[in-house]
Amino acid sequence: MSRLVPDQEPLVVEVADSVVTVRGDLDFPCAEALRVALTSALDRDPATLTVDVERLTFIDSTGLAVLVYAWQRGQEAGVPVVLRSVPRFLTSILDITGVGELMARPAGATTAASA
Repeated sequence: MSRLVPDQEPLVVEVADSVVTVRGDLDFPCAEALRVALTSALDRDPATLTVDVERLTFIDSTGLAVLVYAWQRGQEAGVPVVLRSVPRFLTSILDITGVGELMARPAGATTAASA
């Protein structure tokens, strides 16, 4: 029997200066961990906050809401929030939901991974 739901990949969040790296599945049970990390990074008042999502494997609506939250907090603080190395699946989600118009993605920021 095939599984309809793939094995979940645990979320790993690493913060180094003004770069927050996200790996694994970003969903309801772990979205708060990323929100806390992004808030902490924004509280340091960086010139720009970069969120590297190259190794993100899944995102649900709560994960997407955390990215929007970071964008809103960045706007309030005058700190641009930029997505780096965006997998194609996330590009599609950002564009379909309209969030892609909010979040800066440098040219070439989309990766072929997770196509």
